[in-house]
Amino acid sequence: MQKKLHIKKGDTVMVIAGVNKNKQGKIIEVDRAKSRAKIEGLNLVKKHSKPSAKSPQGGIIEEEAGIHVSNLMLIVNGKPSRKRVETTEKKTTKTKKTKEVTK
Repeated sequence: MQKKLHIKKGDTVMVIAGVNKNKQGKIIEVDRAKSRAKIEGLNLVKKHSKPSAKSPQGGIIEEEAGIHVSNLMLIVNGKPSRKRVETTEKKTTKTKKTKEVTK
């Protein structure tokens, strides 16, 4: 079964640990099985590709690698914040400090 994560595709996040610490970016892709997310412009790695129909030249391509979700913090209204689920009449997701409803 897939794990439920505190982030999703399209969210803006901040990296809180590692080489890219304190950098922000938008999530491109989430791998729930491995608990990793690819973030636009961060954690770039070089891949060597053979010539193919897509790229007849081949060569070295830079692309984003995954970052573990435990090293990411959601950004709401320009500030890093934690999420929590509150249950009243229906489940709502709010930020921990400001109690603001997130999407």
